[in-house]
Amino acid sequence: MVTRRAVSVAAPFVLTVALMAVAMPAPVRAELRISNLAVFLNDFDVTIQVVLLGAIPASLYESLQTGIAGHVRFQVELWQYNRLLPDRRLAARTIERHVTYSVLTKEYKVVSLKGEPPQEPYLTKDLREAQRVISELRAGNLAAAASLNPKELYYVRVHADVSLGGVNSWIARFAGEAEETDWVRSDLLTVTRSQ
Repeated sequence: MVTRRAVSVAAPFVLTVALMAVAMPAPVRAELRISNLAVFLNDFDVTIQVVLLGAIPASLYESLQTGIAGHVRFQVELWQYNRLLPDRRLAARTIERHVTYSVLTKEYKVVSLKGEPPQEPYLTKDLREAQRVISELRAGNLAAAASLNPKELYYVRVHADVSLGGVNSWIARFAGEAEETDWVRSDLLTVTRSQ
């Protein structure tokens, strides 16, 4: 049986916990966004070039300095536009990279993990240079030009996420250990060239 005395003692405690939950600062949202989306359609394939601004948010600096890898994942999709039916996805690619900091050598190392041709890791002592390398993407051979219909319209969508250790869940985003961008869509493209 609950007495009036127990209710009067518990009420301030519940009120204090509720106020603390409301007063807790929310994680700072990073200025993570996709910029400069360019699509190139040459004689052989579809190539995209994109820049991820804020690739290493300030909330991840401390973790990166302790040796935890910062992980960047780009998702690139080629779509065929259709007025009457839903649009059709023709190709998709996931490109993953990560950056680590070595406390001993005081160097940042950017490594391509997936979706790109094998290449040597990029080493630098400058954080800004590591950010530049991890954030600039040029993905070639998204689709063969011969497979595209000259009478159809196409567009490219790009999405990116940044996380610690490759874990991007809603819990990690709430804790400030991961961020993601909205999908960015290019203009409608045609295969035929106008001169």
